[in-house]
Formats: sequence, structure tokens, C-alpha cells
Amino acid sequence: MSKEEEKGLRKEDLLHDGFQDNLEPLEPLDLGKCKTVNDLVKAMSKTAFQGRNLGEAVDVLEAMIKDKDCFVVLTLSGAMTPAKMGLIICDLIDHGMVNAIISTGALITHGFVEAQGMAHFKYKFGEMNDRELYYKGYDRIYDIIELEKNLDDTEDIIKDIIGKEDADIPLHSAKVTMLLGKYLHENIKGRGILKSAYEKNVPVFIPAFTDSELGLDIGVLNARRRMDGKKEFTFNSFADLEEFSKLILKSKTLGIFTVGGGVPRNWAQQTAPYLDILNKRLNLNQDDLYFKRYKYAVRICPEPSFWGGLSGCTYSEGVSWGKIMPKEEGGMHAEVLCDATIALPIVVKAVMERLGIK
Repeated sequence: MSKEEEKGLRKEDLLHDGFQDNLEPLEPLDLGKCKTVNDLVKAMSKTAFQGRNLGEAVDVLEAMIKDKDCFVVLTLSGAMTPAKMGLIICDLIDHGMVNAIISTGALITHGFVEAQGMAHFKYKFGEMNDRELYYKGYDRIYDIIELEKNLDDTEDIIKDIIGKEDADIPLHSAKVTMLLGKYLHENIKGRGILKSAYEKNVPVFIPAFTDSELGLDIGVLNARRRMDGKKEFTFNSFADLEEFSKLILKSKTLGIFTVGGGVPRNWAQQTAPYLDILNKRLNLNQDDLYFKRYKYAVRICPEPSFWGGLSGCTYSEGVSWGKIMPKEEGGMHAEVLCDATIALPIVVKAVMERLGIK
């Protein structure tokens, strides 16, 4: 339309209606039409704010899992296991929805406690005194109580499991978690994250290993060995880096499902720049080391981006580091700013329904 023609029209005649620009319309959320969790999240994806983000996260996670060429990495932080989200993680493993796990040590330790049938309890604000909890051997995680006795009993078990290993061979986190999973497989009837991981051959990495009760337990084991005049165990975190990098390198397509943030998220994502700088700084000139970026990415974390921390950084920011494939090149991203104890069960259950998993 020429400028002359535009001058002869009223302003309202020039306004677009959305449809002519192929904008996607929103739709009211009708709970009467929602018979399943999947129905609900599909309807939420046509709304707004974090409801829409949650619905879109289900779409991306479904695509990630259905892509037969995709190696799916699950990263975990926060107190998900004492918060009783552990069986959801087991579901992801048991049904072949994830291929590797990167976690905080605390989450795995509390999951190991839970897998042995030990209990966690509710903390009630305004009714309990933290000083009294300490003297009773109760450790508080926000509104959860972990028993010090649970951790003491777990240390005895870990001492026996790791103590049988050859101290001349360095430990690394994937080896430790495999050994604990093997123990659960052989001795525990119930479900557990490490048990499922062992049975499905899903490696579990803990990059900040000593920042956990599990790391402290092995530290105590080494102290006992020093007192007994035995050789101490050493720990080689670079063995984890190399093992995980090999898994990434041989994978055709990559997906990352992040619950929380912190070290597990960054450690999973830094493999791409690691391989890239190996190529450049060592002059390897290997095409297969370039652009090993995550095509699919889903993040559930309440951390906003404006604090500047890694846990809240957007996938767009990760694109600039060469960690995440941009949407312009086929990348699929979804980020839900929400407490994972709310969003994780909904997202995973909806995907399970789409995959026909009961």
C-alpha cells in the first residue's frame, strides 16, 4: 500500500488483527475439558506466564525423549530427595527417559538414605526450636527434618562398600555412585535413584563431590585408614570429566533437563566449550569436537536471571558460550521459573502420559 493510499484510510483501518501476522492466539483454561495431567498442561501452554512455560517445557522434554539420537542429561540440585521427589527421578531412569545424571552429592546422599527405608519428617514453623533440634540430632532442611542417626548409619554402610576397594586405584564420583547402586540392587527391595541407575547403566556424576555428606563419609573413611596405618583413597575428579566428555562426544544429538541449577547444571554444559578449547588450543583440527551443543534444553528453577548467577542464567546466555544450540539453528528451549516440587511432578507425569507410560 502506498503512502498516498494510507493517507486516505482511518487509523483503525491500518491496525492489524493478529491473525494476519500469524500470531498464535491464547485460549481460556477450561478445567472441565481437562481429564488428565496431559490435558491440563496442553491447555496451560495456551495461557500465559509460568503456566505457559510449563506447558511448553512438556513439549520440549517430550521431543527430547522421543528423539532416538538424543543423549539426555538430567542435572539435579536442591533438596529433591528429602522433599520426596526421588521416585520421579527413578521413573525417568526406569523408563529410559534419561541417559546420564549429574547431581549434587547431598541430593544423592539423602536419596541413598531414603532408598534404605530411613524416614524424613516434617518441620513445623513456629512449633519447633532449631537449638533443640540440634541437641536431639535433627538436621533441618527448610521444612524437612533429616535424622543425624540416618547419616551415621549411612556412613557405616559407605565405609563397608568403599573400604573393600583397592586404594591403589583412584576413586571418582561415577565409580562411587555405581558401587552404591550395586549395593542397593543386591540388598534393598525398594526403589532408589542409584539402584535404578545401576540397573539401567545410567552413570551418575557428582562434580562437587566433597561438598556433601557422601564426600565427608569417604573423608572419615580415610581418617580411619590413617589411624590404622592403611593407605588412603585418592579421588580423581578429572576421570569424571573425561568419562562424561566421551559420552557427549560420541552422541549425535544432546538434550539437557535441568532441575535447579548450580554446579551440576554448569558442569553438564561446560563440556561443549571444553571440547572446543581442546580443539583450538591443542591444534587438533578435529571436526567432531566442534559445536557439541545441547539441542534440547528444559530448566525448572525459580532463580531469576537478573541476580547474575549461573542458576538463573537463560539458555540464550548459554548460546553465547557455545553450550546451547540457538533456536535459529533448530534448538528447542523451555524454562519454568517455579519450585521444582510443583513443576517437576506435573511435567514428568504429562510426558509419561504422552509416552503411554503408566
